[in-house]
Amino acid sequence: MKHVCTKNKLVLTALLAVICLVPVKAQSENHDEHHHHNHTSELGVANSLVYFTSEKELAYGLHLHYIYMKPHSPFGIGLGYERIFDHHGHNTIGVVGAYRPTDRLSFNLSPGIAFEDGGHSKGHFAMHFETTYEFEIKDFHIGPVLEVATDSEDVHISLGLHVGIGF
Repeated sequence: MKHVCTKNKLVLTALLAVICLVPVKAQSENHDEHHHHNHTSELGVANSLVYFTSEKELAYGLHLHYIYMKPHSPFGIGLGYERIFDHHGHNTIGVVGAYRPTDRLSFNLSPGIAFEDGGHSKGHFAMHFETTYEFEIKDFHIGPVLEVATDSEDVHISLGLHVGIGF
């Protein structure tokens, strides 16, 4: 069992390194990428592999959000929902603060309330930090997403694919 957990950690670490290096290389190649999306609203979906650090388990996660970007500004605000399909039925609802230093790179910070299915736990404070590097195809954008989240019960790390539409 320890060998499987160690192998999962190595794979997750390698994927995180790749995601972190891609934006750095792309930004160094394009210094004129400081204009912002031509839309003010975004609906986004992220499908992720989620790793719980204390339970050392993997699960599937789905993240949905709506973000309103202030016109001609790198800042936005919105609402988000995360569902992790594990044996607890992990759910989080939160307010999303967004920052886009470039068209392709975004950082989101989302304080919220986490709770489990069936009322087995009371809601408790949670904090999510997410970064996405996107490639645009007309009004759609797609790219890797990395999220680190913490609440009173655990820390989880998500790695996946973000798909969004701007309008």
